[in-house]
Amino acid sequence: MARMPSRVFAALLASDSGALTAAELGDRLRVSPAAVSGAVRYLTQQHMVSREREPGTRRDLFRVHSNQWYEALGSRDAVLKRWENALREGVAGLGADTPAGRRLAETLAFFEFLEVELAEMMDRWRAHRKALFEHG
Repeated sequence: MARMPSRVFAALLASDSGALTAAELGDRLRVSPAAVSGAVRYLTQQHMVSREREPGTRRDLFRVHSNQWYEALGSRDAVLKRWENALREGVAGLGADTPAGRRLAETLAFFEFLEVELAEMMDRWRAHRKALFEHG
């Protein structure tokens, strides 16, 4: 992650509420509104923060959620699918029996493996998280 989105994300994580306005982020980090804007745009695209309206105002509030890592990793599924589809087309176009086709097929197999492992790992994480934080 680039430096400014990292700083914004850390500021949100370290805030008591887990949410700050763009102005508050700029003040805390001593950066320009443009720097905050670019950073939160990246973080929202990565599903690491959400944008809300501050109650009673027209100001945006940026919030980090307790499941931000799950959301960020979960959004990678669509990226993996796109890579897999492109690799399948490459294998078909080059031929599975060519050296290049075999390399693409091996890469495709890796992404398919990663997709299954990631899904199983996230299932294990949900159970582990529940045991740690949702008891009682």
